[in-house]
Amino acid sequence: MSTDTETHEGSQSEEWFASAKKIYPMATHGLFRRIKWALLFITLGIYYFLPFIRYDRGPNAPGQAVLVDMEHRRAYFFFIEIWPQEVYYLTGLLIIAAVTLFLMNAVAGRIWCGYLCPQTVWTDLFLWVERKVEGDRRERIALDKQPWTAGKVGKRATKHFFWLMIAWWTGGAWVLYFNDAPTLVWQLLTFQAPMIAYIWIGILTTTTYLLAGFMREQVCIYMCPWPRIQAALTDEKALNVTYRWDRGEPRGSLKQNKKLVDQGLPAGDCIDCYQCFQVCPTGVDIRKGMQLDCIQCGLCIDACDNIMTKIGKPTGLIAYDTDENIERRIEGKEPVYEIVRVRTVIYAAVIALVGAIMLFVLLNRDFADISVLHDRNPIFVEQSDGSVRNGYTVRLSNKRRHERHFMLHVEGMPPETLVEAVGVDETFAGRPFIEVGPDTTREVRILVTSPPSEDMPHSTPVVFRITESVMGEVVTAKDTFKAPGNP
Repeated sequence: MSTDTETHEGSQSEEWFASAKKIYPMATHGLFRRIKWALLFITLGIYYFLPFIRYDRGPNAPGQAVLVDMEHRRAYFFFIEIWPQEVYYLTGLLIIAAVTLFLMNAVAGRIWCGYLCPQTVWTDLFLWVERKVEGDRRERIALDKQPWTAGKVGKRATKHFFWLMIAWWTGGAWVLYFNDAPTLVWQLLTFQAPMIAYIWIGILTTTTYLLAGFMREQVCIYMCPWPRIQAALTDEKALNVTYRWDRGEPRGSLKQNKKLVDQGLPAGDCIDCYQCFQVCPTGVDIRKGMQLDCIQCGLCIDACDNIMTKIGKPTGLIAYDTDENIERRIEGKEPVYEIVRVRTVIYAAVIALVGAIMLFVLLNRDFADISVLHDRNPIFVEQSDGSVRNGYTVRLSNKRRHERHFMLHVEGMPPETLVEAVGVDETFAGRPFIEVGPDTTREVRILVTSPPSEDMPHSTPVVFRITESVMGEVVTAKDTFKAPGNP
């Protein structure tokens, strides 16, 4: 049977997705706003201008203080030079960064998100530009509702121009960490830079423009995993931006609360001005309690303190506090702030331990290195006189800025063992004397031949030892010598 219409279960469609409402954060001033400005200038100043700082490492070395030299596989940080085989330093830095986040969370919740996260820093800068061009909260709301006029087009074009300039310089500054900054800037301006530089500048310009200009709080709420992680890590002792409801409730307008006080009835200090909500960059009403959207930036504290000062009330209605302290104040007890506790001590100890290990390794690291690779086919060669020869590829690394010579000795073999370096004619005391250029590596094929009279076992542990001719630096690497003997 056919019908002209079809019926579906549930005639009313369910709303599975709600469009994000545009947030218009209002400007405010106060202690936490000043802290955020200071950190913004410091962090962006470091990011934008650090590539231009020079550092003299001597001849045959780059003069940029901070540089990741992909072509020569080096990373430089002032007097520190990191080689590819020293990637464990990066591992240590990542561990310190992760545990530092845990420590910050244990002390005061999402203070990383509120003050130091790149998304927050660039969004603050973009909002500042928006306010300078279009006005504060009320003016921006009104501008959005206005029809498109020449004035509106001009303001929007100006705002987006400055946004794009900031985003472009953000992408440009990033690539400067991977090549000599002044040289690359000139190449970029004259269109002689490598294509990969233009590609990365384009990618980072686009992402900065979109994330800081349009997505803003949506990155913090939906894209970033840290709010979910920190929610599982936090505890009742951590300081968080808190509305002290014990003092603020019951809330009402200033006139209503004054009438209640005159009548001897309880009245809170909160006057429902909504300033805390209007300054929040993620649109959180902190009076509803701790929420996933809150990035703990403290701007609502500044806004509330300003209002409390105007109406003659004590500041601190919103502050960094704990729910536990609110309960203590209700009971007539003094609040307790336990910054130093087992959790924070463990985090600090881990940071100090990993940092100390990295520093010890850095101060005691070798400036030469050796790696040995045994031939796989054939593993050994049995010669007509009864001797056995093994072949190895030995890589020597010289991390100094000048040429060095290394004497190679193979330990663990009989005294009459012959050690030859293919292509190396110079020897010292019968051992190969290998020259390695400044700040480079050299591969040498080494042939180790046992004495004809020696009945070698199937596998003999050996140690390849190199000794630097001037400083006497010694570096070793282990391998085995193979022969047809019984295993």
